[in-house]
Amino acid sequence: MKRLVISTGAGMSAESGISTFRDAGGLWENYPVMDVCSADGYIRNPALVHRFYSERRAQLINCTPNAGHLALVDLEKRFDVNIITQNVDDLHERAGSSNVLHLHGELMKVRAIDDDSKVFTLKPEACVTTPDTIIDGHHVRPHIVFFQEAVPNFEPATEIVRQADIFVIIGTSLVVYPAAALLHYVKPGVPVYYIDPKPAEVPPGVIVIKATASEGIRQLAEMI
Repeated sequence: MKRLVISTGAGMSAESGISTFRDAGGLWENYPVMDVCSADGYIRNPALVHRFYSERRAQLINCTPNAGHLALVDLEKRFDVNIITQNVDDLHERAGSSNVLHLHGELMKVRAIDDDSKVFTLKPEACVTTPDTIIDGHHVRPHIVFFQEAVPNFEPATEIVRQADIFVIIGTSLVVYPAAALLHYVKPGVPVYYIDPKPAEVPPGVIVIKATASEGIRQLAEMI
C-alpha cells in the first residue's frame, strides 16, 4: 500500500467555519496576533492568552469536520495515509483520521509550565483555563507553539515526508515556516499535488488543483 502524506493548513478547516488570523489583517478574532500567538505576548499578559484560547476552544466545540476531512479518512481504504497539520483544531481526529501529527500544537490540550512532557487533554465541558488553572499539581499553558518558539514536531514531520510515495499540500499559503519547507524533503520523482483556491507559486512539476479543500480532495481521489 502506497504511503500518502498530506500536509494541511488553515484552508482545510475553513469550510468548517474556523477563521484564521491570516485572513484578518493582523487580527485574529479582534485580537492583535502577536498579543495572543507569541511567546512575548504570553509573558506580557498570560490572562489574555488563556482567555483567547478558551474562546477558540468554545468555537471549535461547535464546529464539525467538513467533507474534506471525511474524504481524507476515505482515502485510508486505498493508501497508508499520514497527515501533518499546521492546524491546532482536532477536526482530523474527529473525522476519523488514524495518523495525525500536529506541528503547531493542539487547541484542546494544555501542558505543564514546569514540565513540557506533561500534556493534558481538556474536556469540552471544562475547557476554560486561566493562569490560575492547576491540573495534577501543575500550572498550565495552552499546548500551542507560539511565534518565537521552536517547532518540536518538525523533525518527525520531515521523516514522514521523506517516506512519501505521494505528497499532497492542502489549504496553505506556503509562507509559514518551517511548515512550508516540508515540500523540500520530498524524494525526487515523488508526485506532489497542491490544493488551494488561491494557490501560491510552487516549483515546477507540482500539480496544482485550484479548489477548496473538499472539492480538491474529491478531484485528487480521482487522479491518484
